[in-house]
Amino acid sequence: MPHIKTDRLMLITFTAEMMQAAISSERELEQAAGYQVIDDYPSDDYKEILPFKIQRYRQYPEENEWEGLIVHQEDQIIMGDMGFRRSTDNPEELELGYSIVPAYQGQGYATEMAQAIITWGLTQAGIKRIIASCDTNNQASIRVLEKAGLKKLGEQEHKIRWST
Repeated sequence: MPHIKTDRLMLITFTAEMMQAAISSERELEQAAGYQVIDDYPSDDYKEILPFKIQRYRQYPEENEWEGLIVHQEDQIIMGDMGFRRSTDNPEELELGYSIVPAYQGQGYATEMAQAIITWGLTQAGIKRIIASCDTNNQASIRVLEKAGLKKLGEQEHKIRWST
């Protein structure tokens, strides 16, 4: 992923080396990424999946281009992550995922990030559609996906599916 700048954010590639540093400590991630890291990042749940992502990206380095960190420009601090994974149902689709620490939630950052990364994702070779899903009771994500221009496809098993 190239560095994508929005009005308030920078979206940068979350490399396998940065992921390895994040597993160790926030300070190591700061050194690897070149930005401060907010205390709540990454979550323990996310740290548990990072080894699998590292293994995957070392095997398929081109996929790492779709994984990024969200940096607040003014604060120069890593405040979350976002990225795509290729859809298991359709190779022409990318599935959006993201996480922002609580201190930066509710301020429009997720929408700003989603609009930028969706625009970028649709320029990738062979990609025709961006999809996403969220829990039916996750009002914040529902608003983000609506504002980012995704359309509701339907509900299944307490999840709402979305598409560009």
